[in-house]
Amino acid sequence: MSVSSAAPVTGRAPPRGVPRPSAPLRDALHRAVWRWHFYAGLLCLPFLILLSITGSVYLFKDEINRTLFSYRTVVAVRATPPLSPERLVFIAAEAVPDAAPKTYASPDAPDRAAVVTMAGPQGRTLVYLDPYDGAVLDRVGRDAEAMMVVRRLHSLAYFGPVANALIEVVAGFTVILVLSGIYLWWPRGQGGGVVGVRGTPRRRVWWRDLHAVTGFVAGAGLLFLAATGLPWSILWGDQVRAISNRAGLGQPDALWAGVPVSAVPMGEVLDTTGWALEDAPLPRSPAQDGVPIGIDRAIEIVTGLGMPAGYELALPEGPTGVYAAAAYPRDVTRQRMITLDQYSGKPLVDVRFRDIGLVGRGIQYGIGLHKGEFAGRVNQLLILAFCLATLLLAVSAAVMWWKRRPAGRLGVPPWPGDRRVVAGVTGIVVALGIVFPLTGLAILAMIVLDAAIAGLRRTLRHPAAA
Repeated sequence: MSVSSAAPVTGRAPPRGVPRPSAPLRDALHRAVWRWHFYAGLLCLPFLILLSITGSVYLFKDEINRTLFSYRTVVAVRATPPLSPERLVFIAAEAVPDAAPKTYASPDAPDRAAVVTMAGPQGRTLVYLDPYDGAVLDRVGRDAEAMMVVRRLHSLAYFGPVANALIEVVAGFTVILVLSGIYLWWPRGQGGGVVGVRGTPRRRVWWRDLHAVTGFVAGAGLLFLAATGLPWSILWGDQVRAISNRAGLGQPDALWAGVPVSAVPMGEVLDTTGWALEDAPLPRSPAQDGVPIGIDRAIEIVTGLGMPAGYELALPEGPTGVYAAAAYPRDVTRQRMITLDQYSGKPLVDVRFRDIGLVGRGIQYGIGLHKGEFAGRVNQLLILAFCLATLLLAVSAAVMWWKRRPAGRLGVPPWPGDRRVVAGVTGIVVALGIVFPLTGLAILAMIVLDAAIAGLRRTLRHPAAA
């Protein structure tokens, strides 16, 4: 939302009795806000472009899997009953003989494939199976599966935990970008560029107005996407989870009371636990000499308990392992997680959506909306519109900068001469950084870098004085 007109904006008359700010003050405020808006855009927009493109694709992951990858995800419905899950896991183990089965994902509809995850020396492999005859439809590395690639790009997971911290930095700067953009857009008596676009694409004012109006319309959506993306951040998200858990507003700790647990988090064995339960401890089965109930019996138990179709079942590892099942349907209120003693089949922990604390439920609702899963096609199309608006903002900002930039220079908007205004606006930006600590560190780094560059320019301009 980088509005690029450097000229002072003429203000409308204030209400009677309210002092009218002087034109120099208005100009100084405009320049200071514009400078921070430019910095926020410079840092955010490359990441927002990546997030918007990958997010737009991931919104339609189910539709893409059912069309582009129908050869491995869709099967013909037969009158004959499907094979048992245990038989399908056995077939998958034969298809990848150097690996061990880790999870079984049940079909979520009669015409869907079953998926078994195998773990071996080369990593995890997804084996797609026709549940009716056990035919192996495809084998693909878990990290090479198309939607997993998109998901890991979207979360920046490909670039390691440090890059994942950028999610929080970008979210914080997005807040600055939107709020400063609204200030720059705010009508002060001008007749255009508020809800309409002036000129033609050959003129910079057309791109300025397109950028400003798009940013104003889509600003709330960008703030929502930034806020609902923060739970995945490496610092802010983890801290919110820890604080909400301690306050009894996240994980339902009472359901784990008296249950032996391991040091393994649920999110390590299941992909579908949901944000609130990702770091919940995986329960343990009491070690004994009994015979495990087996996959078919475990499936029978969790299905009988009302687990929604399409759930994922993690298989026990070792004598104290458990069967852990999690369902993550589009309707977040039907999310569920169940663990079973591998010997008796007794449910150890059974968590329904209503059992999760208030904060955990609120964040799960937000994540569902963020991913376009909660309100059907309307939800998908609305989030897609926000993603496309972000791309339009990035393109229009780049064109404006290109048309405005001085030859051979970056074209950073100049600071106003009034240092009090600079300090005041910068102080507000720093205060926002307190809410998002990693963003705050990035802001301080930018202030130091900006001051160093300004000092270097003064030295080069007046070498004798230095």
